[in-house]
Amino acid sequence: MKLTVNHLAKQFTLHNRDGITVTGFSDVSFTVADGELLALTGPSGTGKSSILKAIYRTYLSSSGTIHLHRKDGSIVDLTTCCENSILELRKKEIGFVTQFLKILPRITALQSVASPLIERGEYEKNARETASQLLDSLNIREELFHLSPLTFSGGEQQRINIARGVIAPRDLLLLDEPTASLDEDSSNRVLDLLLELKEKGIAMIGIFHDKRKTERVADKVYTINREI
Repeated sequence: MKLTVNHLAKQFTLHNRDGITVTGFSDVSFTVADGELLALTGPSGTGKSSILKAIYRTYLSSSGTIHLHRKDGSIVDLTTCCENSILELRKKEIGFVTQFLKILPRITALQSVASPLIERGEYEKNARETASQLLDSLNIREELFHLSPLTFSGGEQQRINIARGVIAPRDLLLLDEPTASLDEDSSNRVLDLLLELKEKGIAMIGIFHDKRKTERVADKVYTINREI
C-alpha cells in the first residue's frame, strides 16, 4: 500500500463573509497501492482538486488522516507532520502535476523538463537528451524546445507540466485533470505515459471527467457527489 486516506474532510472559513464555514469535501476514504491509479470523478465543485491539495498539504485538512506508506516501512500522517517533513516529501516522494505552468519567463521548455533529473544528480547532457525524447513523445515540436513555454498554447503548456512531472517521477503522483486541455492524439500520448508509470510501480491519484479515458488507465474509481 502507498496511501491510505480515512474520513478526510475540509471546511473553509470565509472571513470576507462574516466567517461562515463552507464544506469543501467530507468523509473521504480510499487507498492507493504501488503501481495503481485511482481516478477521482464527479461533478465540478465537489472538492476533487481540494482533495489532491490536502494530500499534497497545500491545504490543511479539518479532520481525518492521510497515511503515506514509505519504502523504508515507516508511515507518515500527512495531515499532522511538520512543514519540514512535507517539503522533504515533496522533493523526493510526492509529485503534483497541476493544470497551470509555473516557471521563470526565461527558462526554455527543454530546461524546464530536464531540471527534475538534474536536481536528482543526473548529468545535464543526459537529462537534456531524456527531456528531448519525452517532449517528442508528447508531440511537442522540436523548434519549440528552446523557447519559453509561457509563449505556448494551453495544451502545450499542460504537456510541459506533465513531462516535468513524469521525467523523474515520485513514488506518489497527483494529477489534476491531466488530459483536460488536450486533443485526442495528445490525450492518448499522456495516457500511454501513465500506463508506463504504473508498470514502474508509481502510485497515482488523478482527476478525470471522460469515462473512456478513465476506464483505460484507472484501476479503481472514487466518485464524489454533491452534498444536498
